[in-house]
This record gives sequence, structure tokens and C-alpha cells, in this order.
Amino acid sequence: MTIKVGDTLPDATFTQFGDKGITPVSLGDLAKGKKLVLFGLPGAFTGTCSARHLPSFMNTAEAFRAKGVDHIVCVSVNDPFVMNAWDKASGASGAGVQLVADGDGSFARAIGMAFSNPKIGFLDRCKRFAAYAEDGVIKVWNPEPEGGACEISAGETLLEQI
Repeated sequence: MTIKVGDTLPDATFTQFGDKGITPVSLGDLAKGKKLVLFGLPGAFTGTCSARHLPSFMNTAEAFRAKGVDHIVCVSVNDPFVMNAWDKASGASGAGVQLVADGDGSFARAIGMAFSNPKIGFLDRCKRFAAYAEDGVIKVWNPEPEGGACEISAGETLLEQI
């Protein structure tokens, strides 16, 4: 079942690689008492994700902060090493976007956004979405209806909705 407006984000622990090695990142800690922008995508370094989706949130990060958003988090079914390399290559964290790994895809499955496309090597990946939550409760939910598209899940679209 896919998550929807009014639902509470599921408990999830992502991973991140940094100066202290691999560290857990609790979605509950990011969301509790906070305004959170969360977006998911199929994979680091992939075409639409790198050219459109991630940049749309990097470009709007300051405007989200002006609206009181505490965290902007990108989640992908990749390992934390790949997400760290993508962060360094894209400059995401410098722009205010935190990249985290859903290594086993459990979060993507929990919110009903897991998919596979074996022809291109995508197994148990995350469909493209964007969400806005307050204190862990989904206020805006924008799942992208088509693979490869980045319209409803773009940062600019979500920014206009909050």
C-alpha cells in the first residue's frame, strides 16, 4: 500500500558515509517536531536523477528554508559509498540537500514505492516521489506517475504546494 497525505512516515534508518565512516540516519529523528522535505529517486548518477531531480531540490533549497523547512533529504536504494560519491560530484550537501542510502530498499517497500526493471539492472529500487511532512505526518505527497519523468516530483512543484 502506498503512503498518502495524512499518513505518518514509517520508522526507517538510512545510512550515510562521511568523516566518521558509515553512520545511521534516523528518519524519526529528522522528522520529529520538524518540517521535512523528502524525495526519492531510482538511483544516484542516473540520467533524470542527476540532470533534473536532484538539481531541482538543490536550486530550491534556500526557498524551502525560507518557508521553514528544517531538512531536505534525498533517499535512494544505493549504498552509502555511492551516495557519498554522488554528493561530492553534485555538491548536494553544500546546497543544503542531505543524501541518504536505503541500502536494502526497506523504506521504498514500506511506502509502496519499490519497483524493479531488470532490463536496466534496477532491482528493488525506489520510484520517483517528493513529499512534505510536518512532525512526521505527510502533508503533500507527489509520486511521479511515469518512469523517467520528473514533473510532479520536482522541487519547484513541491515548493509551490507548501
